[in-house]
Amino acid sequence: MAKQADGRRGRTGAWIALALGAAAVWAARDIPLQIGARRIGARADGERGARYLRSPQFADGKFRNTVRASEVTAAAMPRILASALTDRDRRYPSAPVPLVRPEPGGTDPSGLYVTWYGHSSALIEIEGRRVLLDPVWSERCSPSRLTGPKRLHEPPIALRELPPIDAVLISHDHYDHLDMESIRNLVDLQAAPFLVPLGVGAHLERWGVPATRIIELDWNERATVAGIEFVATAARHFSGRGFSRDETLWASWVIAGPNRRAFYSGDTGYFPGFAEIGEEHGPFDVTLVQIGAYGDAWPDIHMFPEDGVATHVDVRGGLMIPVHWATFNLALHDWPEPADRAWREAKARDVRLAVPRPGERVDVDDPPAVDGWWQQIA
Repeated sequence: MAKQADGRRGRTGAWIALALGAAAVWAARDIPLQIGARRIGARADGERGARYLRSPQFADGKFRNTVRASEVTAAAMPRILASALTDRDRRYPSAPVPLVRPEPGGTDPSGLYVTWYGHSSALIEIEGRRVLLDPVWSERCSPSRLTGPKRLHEPPIALRELPPIDAVLISHDHYDHLDMESIRNLVDLQAAPFLVPLGVGAHLERWGVPATRIIELDWNERATVAGIEFVATAARHFSGRGFSRDETLWASWVIAGPNRRAFYSGDTGYFPGFAEIGEEHGPFDVTLVQIGAYGDAWPDIHMFPEDGVATHVDVRGGLMIPVHWATFNLALHDWPEPADRAWREAKARDVRLAVPRPGERVDVDDPPAVDGWWQQIA
């Protein structure tokens, strides 16, 4: 309760700035606080930078979406800021978020399991291999340790308690998906390589990840690690950790074992590319799809929950597990709304859905029934 009360007293401007991609604001705030710029990362140079110029996604100095995404206008900011000051308590849970202590699982050579740790951090166990998605274990998703969006629940497991990982997958470089402290700890705790979109490897190298453990992919490029094929696929989003924007790529991901397949949307707005992904790479046994941190002022970079269900259908998914909600307050909608809307739309479209508590391990072949646990603490 103390953690959530403290979160309510947090500075509303922090999560709005992050949700709108204003990382430069936070970087500037760090200067008087004498916070180092290391968390911001690094710009690519050398061969990594040269790959930008060869990418079909790179033009006029920036990476581009295949379908243009509208940006938040200056005219919309007064309305957004006014909304941020109203109904603030509704954007937080009223009681502690229930956590499940993850049970260690065996290396089932034919199984497929997903453990959601909160927000977009998750472990996919696919045919005996383990893939960690967007690990963020820090207290805040911000370039500063002192300010910025704060966790609404503790991680259900410590990083040092994770089982041996075969690959770490990063969708893009925003602070709620790429966390310096978590990456640096994983370098020491695990031996797995990091698979990242173009340009993100420069951040990792600055943080001490050996170049030999970084696999950087453009859209539609693929790599095989521990018998699992990874394909970086398109998403509709943006990137940036400091004053510049879109100098690294963002991606959704195909994770394909010999017989089982998973899809991770990353952060994205809805666009026709998902149907193309489903046609080329589907069907998928399970999808992990972004449903939270949406808003009318930025409809093209974060999906509404109904769009998330549509994405699941487009990529030809079997079981859908919603992610990117519950852990950080990054938008103006009520805390339980993403799960409520996703559940309602899934029922309307006859989509199989699992909404685990943070830390709960889901057997994709025998998922738990949706029980609305989040509604009890709304």
